[in-house]
Amino acid sequence: MARSMWSSPGRWMLVAAAVFSLMTGTPGEATTSISKDAVVEVDQATVNQILEVFHKADAAIAAENVDSLMELYATQYNYHGLKQADIRKIWADLFKEYRNLVDVHFFSKLVKVGSGSNAVIEVTCTGILSGISKTSGLRVPIDSWYEEVHFLTLEGGVWRIRGNAGETPRVLPFGTAPHPLF
Repeated sequence: MARSMWSSPGRWMLVAAAVFSLMTGTPGEATTSISKDAVVEVDQATVNQILEVFHKADAAIAAENVDSLMELYATQYNYHGLKQADIRKIWADLFKEYRNLVDVHFFSKLVKVGSGSNAVIEVTCTGILSGISKTSGLRVPIDSWYEEVHFLTLEGGVWRIRGNAGETPRVLPFGTAPHPLF
């Protein structure tokens, strides 16, 4: 029997924290966590390395440091046709329009696909990116995702955000939105 997307208490806490932060305009706190019910098919060292990538992203976002963020993306990054230069511009524009950006990542699955230089880590994630508008002064949601798969590849001995795996569809399926930042 299929499990409801709301059956995990961790998901409720994530939603409650995001809603509270958006309603009160509080700065919020970046967080990356793994569900206690997560499917983890990688060793603990790999889990730690993946968490480190996202913790570095948290720190770079808090510091509004585009260069540090870009170090986390693979040189061959490709997300539905968006390349590294596109992502750099998106982050730079976000930092111009918003302050106190906060990202929350809640992992429900970590799986390694392939081996050697072709290995990819698929991280299934629910999360949100929000910031305080420099125009209105209000905290606004910038992006949110549910069960999105982040793809990471080993490059130079470090896991980096790759984009999507395989061929890029010419058109996204109806009802889906791209989430290129992670």
